[in-house]
Amino acid sequence: MSSDPVFTRIAEALERLSPPPPASAPADAPACRWEQGTLIEIPNFAPLPIDLLSGIDAQKLAVLENGRRLANGHAAHDVLLWGARGGGKSALVKSSVAALQAAGANLQLVEAPASALDSLSRLFANLAASLRPTIVFIDDLGFDGDTSAARHLRSVLEGGASARPAHVRLYVTSNRRHILPRVLDEQDSAINPRDVIDDKLALVDRFGLSLGFHVCDQDQYLSMVAGYATHLGLAFDREDALLWSTQRGARSGRIAWHYAVELAGRAGRNIA
Repeated sequence: MSSDPVFTRIAEALERLSPPPPASAPADAPACRWEQGTLIEIPNFAPLPIDLLSGIDAQKLAVLENGRRLANGHAAHDVLLWGARGGGKSALVKSSVAALQAAGANLQLVEAPASALDSLSRLFANLAASLRPTIVFIDDLGFDGDTSAARHLRSVLEGGASARPAHVRLYVTSNRRHILPRVLDEQDSAINPRDVIDDKLALVDRFGLSLGFHVCDQDQYLSMVAGYATHLGLAFDREDALLWSTQRGARSGRIAWHYAVELAGRAGRNIA
């Protein structure tokens, strides 16, 4: 007997409203994202070649060496990358992992959104089942007012019952050096101003490696533009590149890359 078409349409509508959960990432996936309690493979993980990131040589060396130690099973730090927007913090994390993987390292990147801090314990429990060295990457972290999530992260990083496994390290980027907002009237506390300051710095102190990224000068910006243009096989005009940055009110690696994209568009080129 054929099924009732009305019930069939209802069932199909319900499936569209509640699609099946995405498949878990394979164990050898180079990069994943943590989404709704599931590790999902990031397809075509191919960040910028690390050699293209200029003006941050000291930071590159530090991040590469820390990742190499982790991949080799040696002692490695949790890392905080802080500073100017567009300075290359996020790009460096991804590019360093890709560079180490290309060199043969059995290293995995897992991106977790800042909104998922309360699920880090579940993520770490998931990763504990594998001994594969893993970097958990949280981009653009910041807290405004509510510090409960910051306290949870402190517990995860050091001393808490839900601390991350030994083969997992946390890499965090933030535009703020101290992650938590600082205000001038901290010193006016009627109780003990030092207590207020120490509490806000306690999270930053959990990161063994803290790297600053600063606003680049004109020469550094032009060097970044030149590096991207050479990589893409494009010519550029110095004054045009400076005008591009002036119109955007900033000089950074991100602005330089956007200019390179503009150059490619003008030349009728596509950038994969």
